[in-house]
Amino acid sequence: MSRPVRGPELSELRAFCAAVDLGSLGRAARVLHVSQPALSKRLRVLETLTGTRLLERSHRGVSPTPTGRRLYLAARRVLAEDEAVEELIAGVVDDGVPARVAASPTMAESVLPGLLVEFEGRHERHLSVELTIVSSAIVRDLVREGRVDLGLAATDPSHQEEDSLIEIPICDDEIVVVVPPCHPWAAVEEVDLDEFVSTPMIMRDPGADSRRTVDAVLRTLGLSLSPPLAEIGSTAAAKDAALHEGAPLLLSRLTMGAADERLLVRQIAGLRFPRRFVLLYGTEDGLSPMGRALAEHLRMSVSDEKAEHLRMSVSDEEARPALGTQAGGRA
Repeated sequence: MSRPVRGPELSELRAFCAAVDLGSLGRAARVLHVSQPALSKRLRVLETLTGTRLLERSHRGVSPTPTGRRLYLAARRVLAEDEAVEELIAGVVDDGVPARVAASPTMAESVLPGLLVEFEGRHERHLSVELTIVSSAIVRDLVREGRVDLGLAATDPSHQEEDSLIEIPICDDEIVVVVPPCHPWAAVEEVDLDEFVSTPMIMRDPGADSRRTVDAVLRTLGLSLSPPLAEIGSTAAAKDAALHEGAPLLLSRLTMGAADERLLVRQIAGLRFPRRFVLLYGTEDGLSPMGRALAEHLRMSVSDEKAEHLRMSVSDEEARPALGTQAGGRA
């Protein structure tokens, strides 16, 4: 078996992994601070070295081929080792300057604590964070104005094309209705749409992204929600109010945990209210050392989850030929 004339360079592996992570050559180029032609050249060199196509390209973006998935898993391990070496050479990140983070209430209450605990467990340093909790729209403004290093917020499709901020997907969410067991909706699997829009509910404050998400979906159908039964800024207080009043509550699925067993999740017949949360920042050059370390941890957490998904896909593909052979034998 002939070997390539040289091994891949780290910049080529980094370009490939960024393209897989983000599903877009343009976004990968922005994250790596290179032009898109330069990124495409690195990918072409990598495909030449491997002698096969690594990415499927379409109008929706790029995705790895079966060979690309295998290379992605191996490349991620190489890059992780390289980053560990760079960190040791650079020394300990200055703990005196905290990472300035703005997060939506859902991210601050339900997702960010776990990510910070994971960061502390993976790194031999204490992470100092200066956290501001505001609506997703204000998070985006604070990042754009440079008043915080990082933002964790829901995407805003209406402004996505004109926004210059870098966005890294963190997790998906869905707005649902939760009801106490005493409410009539507890007895049904799905709530009728007409009944949903005509029933006053407990909701988050008007600036919350959960309200914007539901309003945007209903607007496409020429519908709107009834005036709220109550508007409450705190998720915990909203849950308590729903139980006390025996009323339905419009809420993020991410905020529902094991302690909320007295509240039942219900969806609307024929309708869903999905949304996505992203990590936001301007450029890595503008981040504080602590902000850069946290941003890298968040990116790696998402990459690890994607790598696990790809690993399962590769395992399935490798199992299929064996299953096919057995079936053929029986035939």
